[in-house]
Amino acid sequence: MVLRKTALWLLSVVLVGQGMGQVRLPALFTDHAVVQRDAPIRLWGTAAPNETVTVTLAGRTATTTADSGGRWQVTLPPLPAGGPFELSVKGQQNEIVVRDVLVGEVWVASGQSNMEWPVALAMNAEQEIAHATDPQIRLFQVPHRVADVPQEEVEGAWQVCAPETVKTFSAVAYFFARELRRHVRVPVGIIQSTWGGTPAEAWTSRSALESDPQLRPLLDRWQKVLADYPEAQKRYEEQVRRWQEEAEKAKAEGKPVPPRPHPPLGPGHPHAPSGLFNGMIAPLTKFVLRGVIWYQGESNVGRAAEYRRLFPTMITDWRKVWGLGDLPFLFVQLANFLAPKPEPSESAWAELREAQTFALKLPNTGMATAVDIGDANDIHPRNKQEVGRRLALVARALVYGEHVVYSGPVYERMQVEGNKVRLFFRHVDGGLVCKGEKLTGFAIAGPNGKFVWAEAVIDGDTVVVWSPQVAQPAAVRYAWADNPEVSLYNREGLPAVPFRTDAPSDDP
Repeated sequence: MVLRKTALWLLSVVLVGQGMGQVRLPALFTDHAVVQRDAPIRLWGTAAPNETVTVTLAGRTATTTADSGGRWQVTLPPLPAGGPFELSVKGQQNEIVVRDVLVGEVWVASGQSNMEWPVALAMNAEQEIAHATDPQIRLFQVPHRVADVPQEEVEGAWQVCAPETVKTFSAVAYFFARELRRHVRVPVGIIQSTWGGTPAEAWTSRSALESDPQLRPLLDRWQKVLADYPEAQKRYEEQVRRWQEEAEKAKAEGKPVPPRPHPPLGPGHPHAPSGLFNGMIAPLTKFVLRGVIWYQGESNVGRAAEYRRLFPTMITDWRKVWGLGDLPFLFVQLANFLAPKPEPSESAWAELREAQTFALKLPNTGMATAVDIGDANDIHPRNKQEVGRRLALVARALVYGEHVVYSGPVYERMQVEGNKVRLFFRHVDGGLVCKGEKLTGFAIAGPNGKFVWAEAVIDGDTVVVWSPQVAQPAAVRYAWADNPEVSLYNREGLPAVPFRTDAPSDDP
């Protein structure tokens, strides 16, 4: 009996050793994967320490040796768009064959709920899903994960775009990919890494936050959250106990059940600074791609001054860790939301939209504004088709070099002319257009800073603004509200970007 147990133990050791020695690929390289065209192709994985690994794709071959920790990486020469191909990864004990690999355009789609919002809940969902068959579009969804330190791998697998696979995929990302396919005419792969209700600091590395004195308070605030968590959890558990009693009583009396208390912030929460970067972005950063599309900001509304610094820091941070130079980073300016207000007023949503525009000072960035296609009653507007189309316009112009209009009018400067102000714009592109009976959404103020609604007319490629209540105009605002009136467009139908001439500097 003892000999038999010893033999079984030795066999298990051998089998475990063989399993550990087998060459492996991360989940980003599964059947139906898309790799970036016209760029060196990085592939990596694990094997036995010092094991020889040979990688072959479309006639390109590279051989390397795993390091002492069993990690290996190779870079294959660039390939033009095409496929399908087989990817072979051969070690000394086993060989992996990944089938149906395409070479095309790869984009990461990230952000919070408006990027996560699935095709199944978008406008005309049934029709969109029924027609979503395109084997040249491939989809990869990164599972939700919070981590304290940067991770090396994610779970998941590539899927071919079809009605059954697209319904749970990001609507914005899918419609963006569909537009690229129509115009760039190569395979498109989208890696979706999203989590609803999350702030930008959760998607930014700890080193980036620590290195900026103006962003370190984000980390300090979270340390206080963690310190206060035990007491907060006790209070939450007591609230849940009372809620359960109230819920049972309400059910017995046929009354509505009160809402369940929200758990407190604490360990493992998706709001943790760097938590989503560690768990959902860091594992992607070896994968070569064309660029990033981003839709986020709702969870940072109310902290616009901080976001003016945080958002560009996050973009720069991602570019640094990917190591692909000024990686194209295209983002959506927040949609209109909440009830319109009768008089001009300050707006946290407008300030956040303005903070987003400051990121355009970085090279290779572009913005698609959604300020005219939102929903006053729903923070998740259903028209994701137009959001995807506008993002694709930006990509087609800035990334793929097409001569297409990709932005609405952007405020450039103002000129006081007596009791009127003349506004000058970039991206006029064929001329300014008023949608509606007359221009609305403009407000004007004198030296006292009190804004009133203004009259406005288009004059050539400029807009002239005035009010009989303001004799000495000093500042103008347009679409400056949570849910503004939007009336100024260019002839391509793209809305003017909201602005205020009394904007702060870009350094909060």
